[in-house]
Amino acid sequence: MDNKEYLEQISASVRPATKSKGKGILSSPIFKISVIGIIAFILIAILGAVLTGGRPSIKDETIELQLYVSSTMKAISDYQSDLKSSNLRSHSASLGSILSNTSRDLTNYLESTYDSAKPSSTAESDEQLHLEGLESDLFEAKINGILDRIYAHKMAYEISMIMSRESSIYEHVSDSSFRTKLESSYNSLNTLYTEFNEFSETN
Repeated sequence: MDNKEYLEQISASVRPATKSKGKGILSSPIFKISVIGIIAFILIAILGAVLTGGRPSIKDETIELQLYVSSTMKAISDYQSDLKSSNLRSHSASLGSILSNTSRDLTNYLESTYDSAKPSSTAESDEQLHLEGLESDLFEAKINGILDRIYAHKMAYEISMIMSRESSIYEHVSDSSFRTKLESSYNSLNTLYTEFNEFSETN
């Protein structure tokens, strides 16, 4: 082997290896931007799911409130005449009137906004349990001679629950007319809440 061949052999052994073409796509700016975009989309989707928290729709919330109001109205109808306190009977009549108007407004909103507003079997079952529990407590109070006190306590609780549900719907619904009706009902109930919550048989 002469000097020229020897030098060519050494040169070949130290020549940089050719880069694999297969790695070009992974290292390209377009690929990196695409990956970042996909990751960002996934993170936004997850964040959206967390923020909504599995919250029920306005339709479902309104239907459930309608059921709750109806149950409370039935309990009022069944036990109001048994109350001894004339003041408590008067407050109860006012509550019944407010809830009747609220029920009408809820029904009108559901009928004008949705094709079908039928409650789910779960919602109906849950509300039946609520009504049975409420009426059971009132019946037991009646036979034990403490209906007025228990009735006032129960109605204060029912009012607070209805107001809480109205507030939740109000915060998320966009219909301005319906929001106005919810606000009116909420304010009227808020006034009556104090009357029931502070009721005393000695007054």
